[in-house]
Amino acid sequence: MMRILTICFVAAVAFACPVQAANIGAPAPQFAGTDSNGKPRTLSDYAGKTVILEWNNNQCPYVGKQYGTGNMQKLQAEATGQGVVWLSVISSAPGLEGYVTGAEANTIVKERGAHPTAVLLDPTGKIGMAYGAQTTPHMYIIDASQKLVYQGAIDDKPTSNWNSVPGAKNYVRQALAEMKAGKPISEPQTKSYGCSVKYGS
Repeated sequence: MMRILTICFVAAVAFACPVQAANIGAPAPQFAGTDSNGKPRTLSDYAGKTVILEWNNNQCPYVGKQYGTGNMQKLQAEATGQGVVWLSVISSAPGLEGYVTGAEANTIVKERGAHPTAVLLDPTGKIGMAYGAQTTPHMYIIDASQKLVYQGAIDDKPTSNWNSVPGAKNYVRQALAEMKAGKPISEPQTKSYGCSVKYGS
């Protein structure tokens, strides 16, 4: 299994390999990390709240589609406005595409006009590997009881073409709406797409 995981993470593919470390309906993997301002963050800090994890790489064109069109920023604002905790996670290793320092991450957030609660720096890949994050973006939703209730793509248009954003089904928005209405999530797991997460060796 580890051999398959290594191949999947390193390969520059647009689709995720069919492996998963975190299971829908099970407790979300606990983590402890540091944000772009040097503040410690743990998943347990947010018990009782919905948490979204968004794997990010500012050099990935699939991420660029979401931010370049303002789609990700709009979703972040909607979610955090409802009390959802939004954590953007950067698991790129030093020297690899997408790696940034805390100061650089803060500059990118400001330039994008993004609205995450915090940006988690994960240069060792420990958080990413705990969740089986394979692409940027790769989205996870954790409910108030700290169970994983969604994982996969942000939408149903697996392309970096900006023109695909209008009319796309946004799985994250759909899941949040269903949760708010007290309904089960109709599509709790989808196939993520994007650039491979740039884990170190």
